[in-house]
Formats: sequence, C-alpha cells, structure tokens
Amino acid sequence: MDIRIVKDTQFFREMSEKEIRDALTRLTSFEKKYRKGSFVFRAGSTTEYMGLVTEGGVTIESNDLWGNKTILNHAGPGEFFAETYGFLGTQPLLVDVVANESSRILFLQIGALRNMLSRNETWVTKLTLNLLGISMQKNLMLSGRSFQTAPKTIRGRVMAYLDSLATAKGRQEFDIPFDRQQMADYLNVERTALSKELGKMKQEGLIGFRKNHFILRRG
Repeated sequence: MDIRIVKDTQFFREMSEKEIRDALTRLTSFEKKYRKGSFVFRAGSTTEYMGLVTEGGVTIESNDLWGNKTILNHAGPGEFFAETYGFLGTQPLLVDVVANESSRILFLQIGALRNMLSRNETWVTKLTLNLLGISMQKNLMLSGRSFQTAPKTIRGRVMAYLDSLATAKGRQEFDIPFDRQQMADYLNVERTALSKELGKMKQEGLIGFRKNHFILRRG
C-alpha cells in the first residue's frame, strides 16, 4: 500500500518507511472496504486485529437486546480502533464497530506483537511505545465522554460536548463527526428533544449550526 497514507498517523510516529513496511508485513496487514452501515466488528466476537481508518469513518457503539444504542466514540481517517481487543486476542468485544460512511480500513494483526516484544528490532519498540500512547489517549477520551454525559439537562450535555471539541480543535467553528441521530445516541438523549434544544440555543445566539457544522458564540 501507499506508505504516505499511514506514515503520519500516531501509530507509526517517528518510524522510517522501512520500519513501517516491516511492521505492515510482520503484522499481516490488509485493507478492506465497507459500505455505510455495515459492521466492521460485532459485539461478542474476538479478534487479533486492530483497525486504522484510511478513508471514511466508523462509530463504536453499544447496542442492547432491546434496540437501545449508545455511541461511545468515532474514529476518522488516521485514527485507530479495537487495539486493546486485538492485542489481547481472546477478549470478546463488548461493542459493535460500524462504518459511519463508505470507508476503507487497514487491519493489522496487533496480537502478533505479543510474540515479538523480546526481539531486538527497532520497529517493534517504536510500535509498542506508540500503541501505549494511543491506549492512554483513548482512556482520556472515554473520561471526557463521562464529563460530557454527566449534566442532567440536554443543554448541559450539548454545551459540554461542543466545548470539549472547541478546546481540542483550538477554534470555535468546526464539524462534528455525527449526524443528528448519532449525536443524540452519543449524548444519551432523544433525537427530537436534542433537535428542539439545539433550535433554542440557536435562537438565543449561543450557537450556530448547519447539519454537522457548528459555531460557538460566546459572550
């Protein structure tokens, strides 16, 4: 594959092209395309592979037996998912991973890394350190979501979510990775109530938005 697609991602940070090619070969990498709405991984399954989004995006969802959905996270181009499950290999997934749009995913058999840690190869050391950094960053993201869904009101959750994105992106105008239903699922609120509250906030001059593009207007 074209190394330029992945060389600037966090997983391959500070690795040479040769080291990246060695990693892709040794971790039995392959690419696969997915249509919007199709499952990449299903809850209850196991895998030794992690996924890198090279095009499109996926949502990480919790779906219960009664049809209730909670969106836990989103991974866009250059971002990874299922690295913990892939590394452990035998732990059943507690979540579904679903293509949010037409997507292309690069899979890497990260579970194979367990048998390579004792080898004196630079790409193994760099990849392991990068994987640790990704896992710690994911923990921070999950902690952030708990703050975003902690407020009791819909407005409080919307403001916490948008404020966290503005802080992360360093600007007041940005796109969110969700449509309105997915945003409601992420914040654990009803879509109709969310749309109504967004409309009120827009009328009050707190925010501006069109589809998934938002502007924060602070006094």
